[in-house]
Amino acid sequence: MKKSPLAQVKEQFGSKEKLVDALIKLPASVIERPADEGEDKDALRNRLLVASNSKLLRLHSVGKTVSERWGSKDKLVDAILDLRRASKDKDYRSKLSTLSVGKLFDQVSSLEKAAKRAAHQSQAKSAPRTSQKKSA
Repeated sequence: MKKSPLAQVKEQFGSKEKLVDALIKLPASVIERPADEGEDKDALRNRLLVASNSKLLRLHSVGKTVSERWGSKDKLVDAILDLRRASKDKDYRSKLSTLSVGKLFDQVSSLEKAAKRAAHQSQAKSAPRTSQKKSA
């Protein structure tokens, strides 16, 4: 049985406050902080403390994965463009840059799965078939 978000938070981080602190420590290029509001870390911390545990867990897992695999939002956008074979499309790049890191992560995950599935299917088609038994 799947654990509740509260149980997951307590198991992985100990408390919600420690999870929020871990989110704040993620690089600014990975987790989006509204720059136009001039929000400081205390205001961001207070805003995150009232968010649901499941949302915080999702933010942390996405932020950690993006920072480990790609390092920044721009490199994540580049990965999507490479997977779509549209690396020269400036308009599409600017549109992708407006999306949140979570939406970009979902896109790159689905594109990677589709590429893996297509590679597997083409590999299966090119593999020689074994001789089939003739039934008489």
